[in-house]
Order: sequence, then C-alpha cells, then structure tokens
Amino acid sequence: MSIKHLNQRQLAERWGVSEASLERWRTEGIGPIFLKLQGRIAYRLEDVEAFEAQNLHKSTSERVSAGGVA
Repeated sequence: MSIKHLNQRQLAERWGVSEASLERWRTEGIGPIFLKLQGRIAYRLEDVEAFEAQNLHKSTSERVSAGGVA
C-alpha cells in the first residue's frame, strides 16, 4: 500500500491559496490534519480528500453529505 503525500506548496496550488494561508490555518487548527517530521510539513492525500468531502456545500446554508444532500 502506497500512501501519497502533498507538501505545503502542492496543497496551496491545489486549492489556489497562498502557503502563508496554510501556515496560518495550521496555527489556528483549520484545515486537514498534517504530519510534521523534522520540521517538514506533509499532508496525506487521503486526509486532504476527506477534508474536502467534509466541506462540500450545496448552498451557503446546506452541506452535502457523503451520500448526497444533508
């Protein structure tokens, strides 16, 4: 089994945000869980995808659940 990881730059590009935003979000506890290994940050792709799925919305007041509309 191979686990894929994204570094901070790759995730910033994926989401169209700055690396500084990701750094701030980590400090504030926002965003997907991450690994910190010897000062380097990595995000498991499965955690990024799970975070994205949890934050799907049909409208500003209606979340989308894994099986459809919440």
